[in-house]
Amino acid sequence: MQRMTDAIAHRGPDGEGVWVENACGLGHRRLAIIDLSEGGRQPMATSDGRFIITYNGELYNFHELRIELQGCRRRFVSRSDTEVLLAAFAEWGLGALNRFNGMFAFAIYDREERRLTLARDRYGVKPLYVARVGEQVFFGSEIKAILAYPGFERRLDREALVEYLTFQNFFTDRTLFKGVRLMSPGSALVFEPGREPREHVYWDYDFHEALADPLAELEEECDRLFTQAVSRQLVSDVDIGSYLSGGIDSGAISGVAARQMPGMRTFTVGFDTRSASGLELGFDERAKSEHMSYLFGTEHYEMVLKAGDMERAMGTLVRHLEEPRVGQSYPNFYAAKLASRFGKVVLAGAGGDELFGGYPWRYYRAVIADDFEHYVDQYYGFWGRLIPNSSLHKVLAPIWGDVKHVWTRDIFRDVFHRHAETLTRPEDYVNHSLYFEAKTFLHGLLVVEDKLSMAHGLESRVPFLDNDLVDFAMRLPVKAKLGNLAEMVAMDENTPGRKRAQYFEKTRDGKLLLRKVLGRYVPEEVSGGVKQGFSAPDASWFRGESIEYVRRILYDRKARIYDLLDREAVLELVDEHLDGRQNRRLLVWSLLYLEMFLGEFFSEGLG
Repeated sequence: MQRMTDAIAHRGPDGEGVWVENACGLGHRRLAIIDLSEGGRQPMATSDGRFIITYNGELYNFHELRIELQGCRRRFVSRSDTEVLLAAFAEWGLGALNRFNGMFAFAIYDREERRLTLARDRYGVKPLYVARVGEQVFFGSEIKAILAYPGFERRLDREALVEYLTFQNFFTDRTLFKGVRLMSPGSALVFEPGREPREHVYWDYDFHEALADPLAELEEECDRLFTQAVSRQLVSDVDIGSYLSGGIDSGAISGVAARQMPGMRTFTVGFDTRSASGLELGFDERAKSEHMSYLFGTEHYEMVLKAGDMERAMGTLVRHLEEPRVGQSYPNFYAAKLASRFGKVVLAGAGGDELFGGYPWRYYRAVIADDFEHYVDQYYGFWGRLIPNSSLHKVLAPIWGDVKHVWTRDIFRDVFHRHAETLTRPEDYVNHSLYFEAKTFLHGLLVVEDKLSMAHGLESRVPFLDNDLVDFAMRLPVKAKLGNLAEMVAMDENTPGRKRAQYFEKTRDGKLLLRKVLGRYVPEEVSGGVKQGFSAPDASWFRGESIEYVRRILYDRKARIYDLLDREAVLELVDEHLDGRQNRRLLVWSLLYLEMFLGEFFSEGLG
């Protein structure tokens, strides 16, 4: 237990605790944010000693729950949300999960029933990994806690590798470590002696058009719920900062928060674009951030990333992120490093795009579908972000015999749990796309956000994932998010040039209602600006300043990835990027990451 908690000491530098009794042990590393006294220490027990908890996260409605529980004759000795969560579980059991508005991963042991319950928040903001070794169950906020157990056999999951090399993400609960699973968001696992584990799914996304109010009324309600969400997430006994990327989502969050916390600190990571070209010339948004900071009256800090910063961060990044997920995540690592110098809590803008339709060119695949299977085929093709299906067997030739049974289209289709016959209108397909992206893309972003912030002892909060705001967003009519579906325009997100700007200038589409609301808090140049993700100009850097780094790693005949991948097939794809024939920046990043990953976690063999 001590080794396991030591492995994730970075997540909680303010204290530690271990509780062991007979066959159960719970460990905890503390990041003190609410109730900084010893009353907030974990593992924590109920007053009668029956229930023991170890928990990571924040309940933003714990004050209301505390009052309700006091009415149930529950008594409290601390000011912590941990004690409230534990009392709620003791009072209502699994039914408490639907009452929680926040982010959490927790384990609660019932000493009387010898029952262990693991649970994860609705959206997957906080990760929770689980592994079984014989009759033993191990779990942790990060995989490295499980790896610290000497009896765990470290083996690469080759089937998961196929999934990653197709989607640059995991749509199942697999990880690259065989036998280690990431618990599904909105679920609980219950373990009892002599019984198989039971999974309890207590919540799932449900996008459907249920609100028929006039758009003006919906706008006012969205504004109320958005400002309420930001205010709820300002609960803390330590200072709170905010990312300020230059975009509308983080800008509006910072604007609302700054009204309640004058002089709040904001943080921006920009990029040296002197060697960038085409679309990437607009990746540095520091000027917009600085202007908003001036308007909001924040204490603003910036960091500028250059091509070599990726190489410098990779070793530490891989160690903390563990299994790779969506996108080139090293800018997030540096952003968290910057913010952590000034506090323990930061607000982030994740969720606005996925809930309110911020990627209209993606839903183009939805609105022209003939039927559900046709839709799956088109959308599956779009989400094959790394290696084309036609090349997969060549790239994976060294291990193809072990993985040829893996059908990634089936993995993709299995994300949808609804019946295909419910899809009759373009709006139905769009809502299915929103469901898919919240379950997969957003979830991947949240895992990355948590790992890279907690690597620096920093808690990242996401106001868009407030229960009331999410419930509202899911019930909005599609017309409140997207324009005329008949005029949707296709766009390849990786195409160099001004494609994204041209798309937006033509359609002015995506997040229609939310843009109006957030436009009340940010300048017009931001609310009416082109959708811009948080990404470095890697396509240019991989062909320029970083080309020698790419070649040194990927052209090395002794590279570890070539125990799994065919070198000639891989370099054929890499050369297409370096020669400027294709934009394969996502693939180049993923290959670099996998090489570092194998060296970090499988230096003694793949198992």
